[in-house]
Amino acid sequence: MYDMVASVLTESWLVLGQMAPYLLFGFLAAGILSVLISPEWVERNLGGHGLGPVLKASLFGVPLPLCSCSVIPVSVSMHRHGASRAATTAFLLSAPQTGVDSIAVTYALLGPVFAIFRPVAALLTGLVGGGLVRFLGQPNQTPATAESNPITCHGACCEQEHRKNAPVRILEHGFVALPRDIGLALLVGVLIAGAMATIIPPDHLVTYIGGGLMAILLMMIAGVPIYVCATASVPIAAGMMHMGASPGAALAFLIAGPATNAATFTAIWKVLGPRTATLFLATVGASAVGFGLLLDWLMPIAEASLPQLAGHTHMQSGGGWLYHVAAIVLVAVLALSYLSKAQTDTEVEKTA
Repeated sequence: MYDMVASVLTESWLVLGQMAPYLLFGFLAAGILSVLISPEWVERNLGGHGLGPVLKASLFGVPLPLCSCSVIPVSVSMHRHGASRAATTAFLLSAPQTGVDSIAVTYALLGPVFAIFRPVAALLTGLVGGGLVRFLGQPNQTPATAESNPITCHGACCEQEHRKNAPVRILEHGFVALPRDIGLALLVGVLIAGAMATIIPPDHLVTYIGGGLMAILLMMIAGVPIYVCATASVPIAAGMMHMGASPGAALAFLIAGPATNAATFTAIWKVLGPRTATLFLATVGASAVGFGLLLDWLMPIAEASLPQLAGHTHMQSGGGWLYHVAAIVLVAVLALSYLSKAQTDTEVEKTA
């Protein structure tokens, strides 16, 4: 038993070390974007009707550093300030699936082809879903339900402190608020990936999830009830590929997991209506299947055309000193982010 636990922790540390340099870079990029592109800016620029706002909403949802607790209220606020149901749905589809930090981690664990294909799939998913709502959804009207049942974000990651010192705001969002928001889920995902690599032999489940429509459907169904953020879902997907899942099946999990959860579906149902909620779920399912099949078809072609990509595989073993140093720094960042939250909570209790 002791040897098993030690092996799981060792594998988990290797996974953490492999993704740490890229994730730290993603945190910095997210902090910069949080200053350059605020939720208020999103509301102001993604309003209006037609397909133009749908395209912009999908496009800006891909890299935007919105934490999981703020995607819903920002989307609802967009709708209140004039964004159509179509644009709001497009944003809700593309934003949770990816982000600058998750793209960096995807590159680290799943390779460059996956890292390029995943945000493209998120963008197209938003476009398709927004387009369906635009042509098949109910007519736009004043969102009275949203006004009578406001959805707000109370987490620290949702607070917009407009300080004059931009570097401080970048560091606070990138290395305090964002790690605090995803840190626990990220570590759980890393431990799950380590357990998969230790307990289950490589390609053990290739018969069931090694490719094809049924494998993609199984992975999509597995992702629907499990809400994990876009970044924390990557090590789990890497563990599934270690067990034999095809890239397309892993992608189906990455689409269905972050995009579908009870909070998002409830908000869409209440604010945008049942027809929009139904189209939202249909888009997630169709995108998971369609893009999963497409990635399984494209991956061998891409690796044959660019052989250097084949050497960058998921769950690589070992790692140099840089990986270990980066892992230590990442753990320190996560620990400090939670300590800052505990200190903030204590100060709030004293002033209450």
